[in-house]
Amino acid sequence: MNKLNAYATYLVMQGADGMISSVIFTVNMIYQATIVGLDPLQLVLVGTTLELTAFLFEVPTGVVADVYSRRLSVIIGYVLIGVGFLVEGLFPFFATVLIAQVIWGIGWTFTSGATEAWLADEIGEANAGRAYLRAAQVSQIATLVGIIASVILGNDRVNIPIIIGGAGFIAIGIFLALAMPETGFKPTPVENRESFRALWQTFRGGLRMVRARPALMTILGIGLCYGLYSEGFDRLWTPFILSFEIPVFDGLTPVAWFGILRVSAILLGIAGVEIARRRVNMDDEASVRRAMFLLSALMVASLFAFSAAFHFSMAVAAYWIFSAMRQTKNPLYTAWVNQKLDPKVRATVVSMSSQVDAFGQIAGGPPVGLIGSLVSLRAALATSALILTPVLALFARASRKAN
Repeated sequence: MNKLNAYATYLVMQGADGMISSVIFTVNMIYQATIVGLDPLQLVLVGTTLELTAFLFEVPTGVVADVYSRRLSVIIGYVLIGVGFLVEGLFPFFATVLIAQVIWGIGWTFTSGATEAWLADEIGEANAGRAYLRAAQVSQIATLVGIIASVILGNDRVNIPIIIGGAGFIAIGIFLALAMPETGFKPTPVENRESFRALWQTFRGGLRMVRARPALMTILGIGLCYGLYSEGFDRLWTPFILSFEIPVFDGLTPVAWFGILRVSAILLGIAGVEIARRRVNMDDEASVRRAMFLLSALMVASLFAFSAAFHFSMAVAAYWIFSAMRQTKNPLYTAWVNQKLDPKVRATVVSMSSQVDAFGQIAGGPPVGLIGSLVSLRAALATSALILTPVLALFARASRKAN
């Protein structure tokens, strides 16, 4: 196979990634909750294992991309991701699902950063920005296609989309080995390479900046709250929906219902982002902050409503509202964080914010899962809503500091 140009390769890669990911994740939590039979604590521990793996291996796997080849790193990553999902789909046991998270978590760290760095090397940073936007659009369309495919494939056997998806990720790796060019790569100088020492130095430098600029503590506090609540919700909303009596219509299995839920949530999120684009002045920090406060308040309210729902339709409505607000919040939060930062410290603080979010997911998930196992799913989800609530006080504090 002749190698494609980098732009075309990137679009194919991101489109295939979006489609295959949605094939898997439309049914993944259903599979873990029903076929594997994981309880709430085990469901959350699966996610914690994945997050911890990514946290620990992000730096070591980055060495491959920095020293040897971005292309090689991405190829290895996709193959490992595929192997991980094959292990999960073929062996429905708690231990093997945990092993699968480690495998595909390591694979993800091989692709994380390396993909974007490869594209920038090949077509230049200025052109890469436009490519990211176009790839995001391709991925959104591919995601909707993948959800439909997942529903069709998973109607009879829920593990089939996971197995096919795992094979699909390996196929991406093979495709990239044949078609992916690499002409712009230059090994990163030793002094610029990622290492645990550099990570620690970055963290210490970030702490010094936070002490010197108290407003940054608010940013990190909000990021921590978003991380603390999210792992419990992401792992437990599916079994909570399954606990209701799901309406039975001709051809609408639980898998089909979850396909409808995911497609609807994505479309609502797209609409929410478009409304925010039109109504929020992205150049005005106060306008973005007010929008963030409103979206976060609606997230808290809808998550409490979701946990208190006593009928399938109420749970679905609350889930849709929550999902739309969450998707709309994400780009606004990124914009707000960057508006409050001195360009000289932006990269360090954004990196710290990501680390705080990851730490929050690792620390917040297991306690919520334990509540789900010992008390109820409803109590666990209400706890997630309670954990998220402090962001409102933190946004209020940010407003006072700005005035």
